[in-house]
Amino acid sequence: MANSTLTQFVKEALEKGEARGGIRSALLEAGWRADEVDEALGAYSDVAFPIAVPKPAAYLSAREAFFYLLFFILLGVVAFNLGSLLFALIDTVIQDKIEEASYLRSSLDRQIRGAVAGLIVGTPIFLWLARILLKARHDNPALQRSRIRKWLIYVSLVIAGIVLVGDAISLVYSFLNGELTWRFTLKSLVVAGIAGGIFGYFISNAERDEANGI
Repeated sequence: MANSTLTQFVKEALEKGEARGGIRSALLEAGWRADEVDEALGAYSDVAFPIAVPKPAAYLSAREAFFYLLFFILLGVVAFNLGSLLFALIDTVIQDKIEEASYLRSSLDRQIRGAVAGLIVGTPIFLWLARILLKARHDNPALQRSRIRKWLIYVSLVIAGIVLVGDAISLVYSFLNGELTWRFTLKSLVVAGIAGGIFGYFISNAERDEANGI
């Protein structure tokens, strides 16, 4: 957040008709950092008006924090259970001959039931919540400036990016170690598909927000 003294100075200078370039140069010569000056200048719209017109600022709402936190938690629940279900199906089709068949079958049955239960409960709530948030942002574009939404998007990008890198490292390591199997490869593709889909969706949202100056 820009310094209040700096912001007030920029506001008064703009209202007196000073050019933005001149204001920036004067502040830099006075010792202000370039990022501080740019943030203060960016707080006001470059429109023709007798007084400085402030741009919409990002905000934090407890209600939206609740909805977005719940949304991202449910995203994690759905992604985890989807991956767990696909892993179990891969293990069912491509069995490890070293493992005991009866133990493997019992373990896979529990894993499948747990994953299906998680998807049955989590997916409808996740989609319902996603629809509500999407409709709210469509009806009120100002909601795009929610701080919690922006932070959670980037947190999700970091987590998805770490998962993708870790998955790629594991795949390459197994290949170099001569332990790469069809089962491991398919599981790596599942992880890459889920994490890559999440990363791709949120990076497009982040880029769109940046392009719109949000």
